[in-house]
Amino acid sequence: MSVEWAFEGQRVPPWREQLTARALVVSFFLSVMFSVIVMKLNLTTGIIPSLNVAAGLLGFFFVKLWTKALEQTGLLRTPFTRQENTVIQTCVVAAYGLAFSGGFGSYLFGMSSKIAAKTTEEDTSQNIKEPSLGWMIAFMFVVSFIGLFSVVPLRKIMIIDYKLIYPSGTATAYLINGFHTLNGEKLAKKQVWMLGKCFIGSFFWGFFQWFYTAADGCGFASFPTLGLKAYENRFYFDFSATYVGVGMICPYLVNVSVLLGGILSWGIMWPLINNQKGHWYPADTPPSSLHGLNGYKVFIGIAIILGDGLYNFVKVLHRTIATFVAAARQGPSTLPVTDDDSPAPAIVSYDDEKRTQVFLKDQIPQWVAYGGYVSVAIISIITLPHIFPPLKWYFILVAYIFAPVLAFCNAYGCGLTDWSLASTYGKLAIFVIGAWAGAAHGGVLAGLAACGVMMNIVSTASDLMQDFKTGYLTLASPRSMFVSQIIGTAMGCVIAPSVFWLFFKAFKDIGEEGSQYPAPYATIYRNMAILGVDGFGSLPKHCLTLCFIFFAVAIMINLIKDLVSPKIARFIPIPMAMAIPFYIGSYFAIDMFVGSVILFIWEKINKPKADSFGPAVASGLICGDGIWTLPQAVLALAQVKPPICMKFLSRKMNDQVDTFISSLS
Repeated sequence: MSVEWAFEGQRVPPWREQLTARALVVSFFLSVMFSVIVMKLNLTTGIIPSLNVAAGLLGFFFVKLWTKALEQTGLLRTPFTRQENTVIQTCVVAAYGLAFSGGFGSYLFGMSSKIAAKTTEEDTSQNIKEPSLGWMIAFMFVVSFIGLFSVVPLRKIMIIDYKLIYPSGTATAYLINGFHTLNGEKLAKKQVWMLGKCFIGSFFWGFFQWFYTAADGCGFASFPTLGLKAYENRFYFDFSATYVGVGMICPYLVNVSVLLGGILSWGIMWPLINNQKGHWYPADTPPSSLHGLNGYKVFIGIAIILGDGLYNFVKVLHRTIATFVAAARQGPSTLPVTDDDSPAPAIVSYDDEKRTQVFLKDQIPQWVAYGGYVSVAIISIITLPHIFPPLKWYFILVAYIFAPVLAFCNAYGCGLTDWSLASTYGKLAIFVIGAWAGAAHGGVLAGLAACGVMMNIVSTASDLMQDFKTGYLTLASPRSMFVSQIIGTAMGCVIAPSVFWLFFKAFKDIGEEGSQYPAPYATIYRNMAILGVDGFGSLPKHCLTLCFIFFAVAIMINLIKDLVSPKIARFIPIPMAMAIPFYIGSYFAIDMFVGSVILFIWEKINKPKADSFGPAVASGLICGDGIWTLPQAVLALAQVKPPICMKFLSRKMNDQVDTFISSLS
């Protein structure tokens, strides 16, 4: 069935008319909301689900509300089009994407003295950079735009010639196209209503929980639902609406993998290693020291992440090279277009013809791409050494020479598999630049800063190409897509650091293990940088052996997963997901598993309704709980404390407390 026939007769507005003031206003407010949500996820577990459905749905709802109100008063001049909806989507995703790629829960926060205090290695002043709103905003502006210019000249090759799938971009486009049909608009209204109800319920649930959190270890988040012994080993349901929602969005395999990782680490490995206290590491080692149990938690998790990342990097690179070889052999007229290297069809459909016509109409001049890349690169090379003295200008120059190739590889691989390897390229930069700088010259800080440079380039490049795919399928102009991406990136450069600064100032225990916001990836990234600079000498006994074993196991699991049939592969866990609870515990894994169970039961009862409203319910739970963080932060800054502490004690401890209180009276 032709999608474009449904819109036949509707005028496609010029690119300037797609960039409306109302679209940018709505984009700004949604960017703030989603940046808060992503920042909360960043600082708790680092698991960021796709929020594209929520962004598209809410963008459609708010502008539709706006146009309906103006229509009632007779002041409506321009109708709301799917192209304008795509502009909002692009702008919002570009802005809140920086809350992740900006490293506020990983490499950027990993530079701070708070994270450095967890280690005794390389904690000198030259390897520490305290968070400050000024330099964080400057850093974001310097590094966030160059990725946009790196792949612009390749947009026609990627989208039209290769016809790369870009699954997330394609799904978003079909969502937006559906909203702007008659039946789709009716469904969208119901979805927004469902999202709104879950949003309100989740917000007030967070507000209700706040009253019982007067001190550390108080409240529903410390409820020992599976018993006190399980609670000591981080096994409990913490009543988080956010992670129940995340569990409803993430695939079942991801949720089960996370839970299996929690059982393997906190249920089996850490208790066994803890029994070796005094043999494998000194019995008086502080809990936060990497020379004790904490070292096993961090470095075994890093080994799994690196093994999984390396395998997928090689896999995507091999697929990219194989595709190019096939293209060269077949000739330019039959370029590969899909994952299985099948040639392009000879017959061009009406949809493809119309979309190609619109996509090629508004060209982005090549001099804009090349000139923009060189200009931003020069500014970065001059500016970044002033922000991070150990990051020398020639480190940045080398990074920018290789960056376009890596950005292309990431954008191409993302088009084939929907898998962005931005964090993998960032980790590569940590090891290369960190080792190059050396321990005596601030190698840890240089490696973390280089990670930020590389991650932002490759991440924004793949995001832009996803947006071009969405624009291609909704007849949005590439020029309006590019401009909205630049505007969204500029918004994110201010919004993301400001939101992090609010968290940093409001929650004093941020980054501490066992706190509300432990920022696990900040510790992991800093320790990767230390590993790159110092080598393996700082690891506790047998830790290196265990790291090699789990590194190899991660590669083997991925290899087996690719060799067996899809029917079997869907039951094999994902190593990257299994590694996440190794450091922070399994409480969020139980929340996510509960979300999976809810969705599974709903699908068994009424699958069409679950498919239509499941993402809306999940988004409402995530958004409501995430937005509650804003008033919670304001209350914390105003020194307003909750009135009640709800704690759970064993019978023996409770008797002791009662006896003590009785003795006082």
